[in-house]
Amino acid sequence: MKVCVVTGAADRLPECDVALFGFERLGDVDYGDELSGKSEKLEEAARLSRTHGCCAVCGCTTYSRGAVRRSAAVAERGKLLGICDMTRVFGGEKYKSGADMGLFFTRGGRVGVCIENDIYFPECISSLAACGCDAVVAIMEQAKDGIPPLLARAYAYLYGVPVVMCAGRTAFFASSDGCLATSTRPVTLFETDGKKGCRLVTLRLKGAGEDGRIDY
Repeated sequence: MKVCVVTGAADRLPECDVALFGFERLGDVDYGDELSGKSEKLEEAARLSRTHGCCAVCGCTTYSRGAVRRSAAVAERGKLLGICDMTRVFGGEKYKSGADMGLFFTRGGRVGVCIENDIYFPECISSLAACGCDAVVAIMEQAKDGIPPLLARAYAYLYGVPVVMCAGRTAFFASSDGCLATSTRPVTLFETDGKKGCRLVTLRLKGAGEDGRIDY
């Protein structure tokens, strides 16, 4: 799978399966204005996917009846596939939490979406990996403390799924073999190897089964 991270102005993108845009591209999306036709932000996401012939994942801040959420609009070949929201909100933040993780079936493969705070919670990435996603794309405003890239690297290694992150003006790629690449270019293309494999893990538990052994 080829994932292109766009952190700056770009009229043309290299051939890719997924194009990942930060929060600046769509900005604020008011569902009321979208439904009434006053704005066309979601249509813009669809146009991006049609123009570049790929799946476009665009970070945005959504507004609905007073609720503010960190979200991502996902479109492919000119059609909106869906919108997913950040599911974890820290105390003192103005955002509301969403309910579901984002997993999208695209022509390039299964794409899991992780938004802002969710990168700090291992169960978010492990759930997407367990659902068979081929890559996780993460969107953050900024990687302020330097921890998110380290977490992405750990998750990719532990759960066997590459993590591609857009954090402000910086792009990160964590591969499943534990490597981490960083780029500050406006457009960066990363390519995953697409290899899938499982390792047999044997666990012995007291009182579980006849011999106390469970094979995963």
